[in-house]
Amino acid sequence: MTPDVTLFEVGPRDGLQSRGGMVPTEGKIALIDALSRSGIRRIEATSFVSPRWVPQMADAAEVMAGITRSPGVRYAALTPNLTGLERARAAGCDEVAVFASASEGFSRANLNCSIEESFARFAPVIEAAGHAGLPVRGYLSMVIACPFDGPTDPARAAYWTRRLIEAGCYEVSLGDTIGAGTPETLDTLLNVVLEEVAPGQLAGHFHDTSGRAAELVALSLERGLRTFDASVAGLGGCPYAPGAPGNVDTRRVLEVIEAQGLFHGIDLEALAEAEAIAQGLTRG
Repeated sequence: MTPDVTLFEVGPRDGLQSRGGMVPTEGKIALIDALSRSGIRRIEATSFVSPRWVPQMADAAEVMAGITRSPGVRYAALTPNLTGLERARAAGCDEVAVFASASEGFSRANLNCSIEESFARFAPVIEAAGHAGLPVRGYLSMVIACPFDGPTDPARAAYWTRRLIEAGCYEVSLGDTIGAGTPETLDTLLNVVLEEVAPGQLAGHFHDTSGRAAELVALSLERGLRTFDASVAGLGGCPYAPGAPGNVDTRRVLEVIEAQGLFHGIDLEALAEAEAIAQGLTRG
């Protein structure tokens, strides 16, 4: 059966990158392989960024070379510049991602540039990826609120979402990066965003800072979204965003999907193996 809802697993990259310490390459490979066996079909495996800025991802090529690729699984990588894109292509990534913020304060804190400047920076990446036949996903952070700028204007979040689609992203992941969202604020956001972009071009990316991520997933399903970012064992957070302890747990998202009578196609017993590996890596 074809799943009704798609999980985009971000634990191996977003989750492990945020934990603060170094994780052995073989541990990352074991985690990705376990996730592949669980039936998850989209996995953010790593990022090709400067090791000076993100030392946890310095082994990106080694990770991609070491994993056992499962048929039907797309292995993605974050690629902020052309150098990263070329490294991702050489490593055999199936798709790449670029990153933007809906708030100026976070863009300057995280990327050291304005939002408009960030678009100018990754435009060549999207163009080159298109020529290479690689799909490009867009991450948009701080769509609800920002630790620097306060609440995000939904119209601004909708504007940058549309800009990412127009730039060539096949999908935009809407990030409640600090877990500030409530059903009310998310509903207001989606009212505006869905006037600009179809639900099939959107993904929900929620942090469980306030324990309400499951409610946001449920609301998003009701509004027509069918793709969600999630992190095995709740790995992650955001080193540039105070008060963002973790991405929503993959298993919790699956529970919400099941509660709404939708099919996800994930083997929960196999997922437990990946959870055990993830927990071991964070204790290491």
